[in-house]
Amino acid sequence: MSNTVRPNIVMETDPKPEDVRLLEDGLNEFNVQATGVSDGKFLALFLKDNDGATVGGMYGWTWGATCYVRYLYVPAHLRNQGHGSGLMRAVEVEARARGCGQIVLETHEFQAPDFYRRLGFEITECVEGYPRDHQYLTMMKRLASPG
Repeated sequence: MSNTVRPNIVMETDPKPEDVRLLEDGLNEFNVQATGVSDGKFLALFLKDNDGATVGGMYGWTWGATCYVRYLYVPAHLRNQGHGSGLMRAVEVEARARGCGQIVLETHEFQAPDFYRRLGFEITECVEGYPRDHQYLTMMKRLASPG
Protein backbone atom coordinates (compact mmCIF):
# COMPACT_ATOMS: atom_id res chain seq x y z
CA MET A 1 0.00 0.00 0.00
CA SER A 2 1.34 3.40 -1.03
CA ASN A 3 1.38 6.52 1.12
CA THR A 4 1.44 8.74 -1.97
CA VAL A 5 -0.53 11.94 -1.54
CA ARG A 6 -3.10 12.40 -4.28
CA PRO A 7 -3.69 16.10 -4.82
CA ASN A 8 -7.14 17.41 -5.61
CA ILE A 9 -7.84 19.62 -8.61
CA VAL A 10 -9.37 22.90 -7.41
CA MET A 11 -10.64 25.55 -9.83
CA GLU A 12 -9.92 29.16 -8.87
CA THR A 13 -10.88 32.21 -10.90
CA ASP A 14 -8.94 34.62 -8.66
CA PRO A 15 -5.76 32.73 -7.71
CA LYS A 16 -3.47 34.00 -4.98
CA PRO A 17 -0.29 35.62 -6.33
CA GLU A 18 1.82 33.28 -4.19
CA ASP A 19 0.15 30.24 -5.79
CA VAL A 20 0.89 31.57 -9.26
CA ARG A 21 4.45 32.31 -8.15
CA LEU A 22 4.84 28.67 -7.05
CA LEU A 23 3.95 27.60 -10.62
CA GLU A 24 6.36 30.11 -12.14
CA ASP A 25 9.19 29.10 -9.81
CA GLY A 26 8.61 25.39 -10.42
CA LEU A 27 8.56 25.84 -14.18
CA ASN A 28 11.65 28.05 -14.11
CA GLU A 29 13.51 25.46 -12.02
CA PHE A 30 12.53 22.73 -14.48
CA ASN A 31 13.63 24.86 -17.43
CA VAL A 32 17.04 25.52 -15.89
CA GLN A 33 17.52 21.82 -15.16
CA ALA A 34 16.43 20.83 -18.67
CA THR A 35 18.54 23.41 -20.52
CA GLY A 36 21.43 24.21 -18.22
CA VAL A 37 20.69 27.89 -18.92
CA SER A 38 20.43 29.72 -15.60
CA ASP A 39 20.91 33.37 -16.53
CA GLY A 40 17.25 34.40 -16.22
CA LYS A 41 16.55 37.84 -14.75
CA PHE A 42 13.36 39.86 -14.53
CA LEU A 43 13.13 43.20 -16.30
CA ALA A 44 10.65 45.93 -15.39
CA LEU A 45 10.39 49.57 -16.41
CA PHE A 46 7.67 51.81 -15.04
CA LEU A 47 6.01 55.06 -15.99
CA LYS A 48 5.41 57.05 -12.78
CA ASP A 49 3.22 60.08 -12.27
CA ASN A 50 4.32 63.19 -10.34
CA ASP A 51 3.36 61.51 -7.06
CA GLY A 52 5.48 58.45 -7.84
CA ALA A 53 2.50 56.18 -8.53
CA THR A 54 2.93 53.64 -11.31
CA VAL A 55 0.67 54.44 -14.27
CA GLY A 56 2.15 52.12 -16.91
CA GLY A 57 5.28 50.35 -17.98
CA MET A 58 6.82 47.11 -19.11
CA TYR A 59 7.45 43.75 -17.45
CA GLY A 60 9.33 40.78 -18.79
CA TRP A 61 12.62 38.94 -18.45
CA THR A 62 15.77 37.84 -20.16
CA TRP A 63 16.87 34.23 -20.36
CA GLY A 64 19.17 32.36 -22.68
CA ALA A 65 20.04 35.31 -24.96
CA THR A 66 16.37 36.24 -25.46
CA CYS A 67 14.43 39.13 -23.99
CA TYR A 68 10.75 38.40 -23.51
CA VAL A 69 8.28 41.27 -23.12
CA ARG A 70 5.32 39.90 -21.17
CA TYR A 71 3.44 43.16 -20.62
CA LEU A 72 3.69 46.63 -22.13
CA TYR A 73 1.00 49.03 -21.00
CA VAL A 74 0.59 52.75 -21.55
CA PRO A 75 -2.73 54.24 -20.42
CA ALA A 76 -4.89 55.74 -23.16
CA HIS A 77 -4.34 59.36 -22.11
CA LEU A 78 -0.55 58.91 -22.43
CA ARG A 79 -0.49 57.09 -25.77
CA ASN A 80 0.98 58.59 -28.96
CA GLN A 81 3.37 60.71 -26.90
CA GLY A 82 6.47 58.50 -27.22
CA HIS A 83 6.15 56.66 -23.92
CA GLY A 84 5.75 53.21 -25.47
CA SER A 85 8.62 53.78 -27.87
CA GLY A 86 10.76 55.05 -25.01
CA LEU A 87 10.00 51.97 -22.96
CA MET A 88 10.83 49.67 -25.87
CA ARG A 89 14.09 51.54 -26.60
CA ALA A 90 15.06 51.06 -22.96
CA VAL A 91 14.14 47.37 -23.21
CA GLU A 92 16.36 46.99 -26.26
CA VAL A 93 19.30 48.72 -24.56
CA GLU A 94 18.99 46.47 -21.51
CA ALA A 95 18.47 43.35 -23.64
CA ARG A 96 21.71 44.07 -25.51
CA ALA A 97 23.53 44.75 -22.23
CA ARG A 98 22.37 41.33 -21.03
CA GLY A 99 23.69 39.66 -24.19
CA CYS A 100 20.34 39.06 -25.89
CA GLY A 101 20.18 38.55 -29.64
CA GLN A 102 16.41 38.90 -29.92
CA ILE A 103 13.28 40.28 -28.29
CA VAL A 104 10.06 38.24 -28.35
CA LEU A 105 6.54 39.28 -27.38
CA GLU A 106 2.88 38.47 -27.97
CA THR A 107 0.07 40.82 -28.88
CA HIS A 108 -3.36 40.69 -30.46
CA GLU A 109 -4.09 42.23 -33.85
CA PHE A 110 -6.36 44.78 -32.10
CA GLN A 111 -3.61 45.86 -29.70
CA ALA A 112 -0.29 47.06 -31.05
CA PRO A 113 1.18 45.05 -33.95
CA ASP A 114 1.67 48.17 -36.09
CA PHE A 115 3.48 49.87 -33.21
CA TYR A 116 5.83 46.89 -32.88
CA ARG A 117 6.35 46.68 -36.67
CA ARG A 118 7.51 50.31 -36.67
CA LEU A 119 10.09 49.27 -34.06
CA GLY A 120 11.42 46.48 -36.28
CA PHE A 121 9.40 43.50 -35.06
CA GLU A 122 8.06 40.84 -37.42
CA ILE A 123 5.17 38.43 -36.93
CA THR A 124 6.48 34.89 -36.51
CA GLU A 125 3.24 33.12 -35.48
CA CYS A 126 -0.47 33.79 -35.72
CA VAL A 127 -3.26 32.01 -33.87
CA GLU A 128 -6.63 32.61 -35.51
CA GLY A 129 -9.74 32.85 -33.36
CA TYR A 130 -8.08 33.98 -30.13
CA PRO A 131 -10.13 35.64 -28.93
CA ARG A 132 -13.08 34.79 -31.13
CA ASP A 133 -12.89 36.63 -34.47
CA HIS A 134 -9.40 37.97 -33.72
CA GLN A 135 -5.74 36.96 -33.95
CA TYR A 136 -3.03 36.33 -31.36
CA LEU A 137 0.40 37.21 -32.71
CA THR A 138 3.92 36.28 -31.70
CA MET A 139 6.41 38.91 -32.81
CA MET A 140 10.20 38.96 -32.77
CA LYS A 141 12.98 41.44 -33.36
CA ARG A 142 16.55 40.33 -33.99
CA LEU A 143 19.15 42.52 -32.36
CA ALA A 144 22.28 43.22 -34.37
CA SER A 145 25.49 42.00 -32.79
CA PRO A 146 27.54 44.79 -31.24
CA GLY A 147 30.75 45.75 -33.00
